[in-house]
Amino acid sequence: MDKTRHPGLSPIDDTMLTRESWKIFQIMAEFVEGFERLARIRPSVSIFGSARTPPDHPYYQLTVDIARALSDAGFSVVSGGGPGIMEAANKGAYEGKSPSIGLNIQLPHEQAGNPYQDISLRFRHFFSRKVMFVKYAAAYVVLPGGFGTLDELAEILTLIQTGKTRRIPVILVHEPFWAGLLDWFRHTLAEEKMIDLEDMDLMCVIDSPEAVLDAIFRHYEHRGFEPSAEEAEILLDL
Repeated sequence: MDKTRHPGLSPIDDTMLTRESWKIFQIMAEFVEGFERLARIRPSVSIFGSARTPPDHPYYQLTVDIARALSDAGFSVVSGGGPGIMEAANKGAYEGKSPSIGLNIQLPHEQAGNPYQDISLRFRHFFSRKVMFVKYAAAYVVLPGGFGTLDELAEILTLIQTGKTRRIPVILVHEPFWAGLLDWFRHTLAEEKMIDLEDMDLMCVIDSPEAVLDAIFRHYEHRGFEPSAEEAEILLDL
């Protein structure tokens, strides 16, 4: 490249460039291990919520109850593997009949994995971990949480809205927590044409474990939990 035409470009550090290139293999390894270990967990439900929720909080027990109901109904339960709502999801599934899976992430301030995981994976990269949450999920169940929870919610809504993944139930739990956000979606995003009003139908709000289970079974009432041939092709390009 002619540096006289691009004087603002910084010189390339060959050592750093080599490290960046070799990161490709680390990323590949995360995807390969995730695909190999999770391909047989279907049907599964991914559960999200705050890492900061203590065990004595009502949200924690609500999550345990939801995960236990899902597990006893035959769904593997996938969480982020950490504390709070993630721990509650794994605990409920661990006490049930189906596998409890934790997709743990390595953070600068180390996230300790919870002890309720039949299958435990560790990721360095958020983006490869996020693919695993989506790829095998028959539903998303989203409990109250912070930025990470909102990130996962926005991710699945974007993927469904743009047709980059199949349509699955996206269930928000505990209406009082989500009411303000949904109102903003409806009266700001939709009214200013940032989303279509019909996009609000991509998610529903539910308050009880029984209703969560009913919503998922109702969605799949006239089809199997496995992706159709067309959906499988879409998921290959996720």
